[in-house]
Amino acid sequence: MKFRIPFTFSDIAGLKKKSKFFSRYIKHRRETKLGDSLKNADISMTREEYLSISLRTFVIAFIFLYIFITTILILINIKFSFLLGFALSIVFSFFVLFSQLVYPKIYVMRRQRNIDKNLISALEDMLVQLDSGIPLFSVLVNISSSGYGELSLEFKKAVKKINAGIPEQEVIEELSKSNPSPFFKRTLWQISNGMNAGSNMSIVIRDSIKSLNEEQMIQIQNYGNKLNPLIVFYMLIAVIIPALSITFLTIISSMLGMPKNITTVLFLTLFVFVILIQIMFLGIIKSKRPSLL
Repeated sequence: MKFRIPFTFSDIAGLKKKSKFFSRYIKHRRETKLGDSLKNADISMTREEYLSISLRTFVIAFIFLYIFITTILILINIKFSFLLGFALSIVFSFFVLFSQLVYPKIYVMRRQRNIDKNLISALEDMLVQLDSGIPLFSVLVNISSSGYGELSLEFKKAVKKINAGIPEQEVIEELSKSNPSPFFKRTLWQISNGMNAGSNMSIVIRDSIKSLNEEQMIQIQNYGNKLNPLIVFYMLIAVIIPALSITFLTIISSMLGMPKNITTVLFLTLFVFVILIQIMFLGIIKSKRPSLL
């Protein structure tokens, strides 16, 4: 999963060069949530560089939108075109800025879910290989070239560092510190501690799989408990209220003799409202899904 800043078209290196002018307006801070998100996303970019890119995009978006929106408003002969264009441009530009500021956090969450989703199956694969007598380093190489998404990329980084001469134990400890997934961190700590103690890696991996399976069952139970009120909300907002609204609008329009175009607009508005509720509900269901599934 490639990190690409929303509403930008250049690569990160090009954006850094173009945004140097705006970096002078950014205050330096040591620890912030944005800086932590960039670090967990494994992006070679500081908080100040990212904010300067976001500020530059905000300015460019505002200038472009102000010219475009004001021109359209003037052409259709709208009063106070410049003032209205300024207000609309500010609103849309702040939306662009907000999207860029929250993107690192969203990217880390997606990356974490991708790692968690493949963690149990990857550990089971590791266990089979270890039981077959394959050394741990060879197992890491095999996992890094398998189709486990972000998890394979994490192991690929570890394999590169080990090939560079860094001890396996040190690489695994370093990998656990820079990873956003708490379950993957815990698994790496267990592997590192097992290597320190000279334990059998098969036993360590088997215990990790057992604990993750227990955590998976807890997540499934919590997921089921969260779905019950969501289903009630869905039935109320997306089924009962639209059905009552259709009946109410039909009666009111016939009693008051409402014009056909107004009635059509009201029914179309209700239709769009139901579609938006459906999309929102699907998004909520997807966001609440357990990370280990």
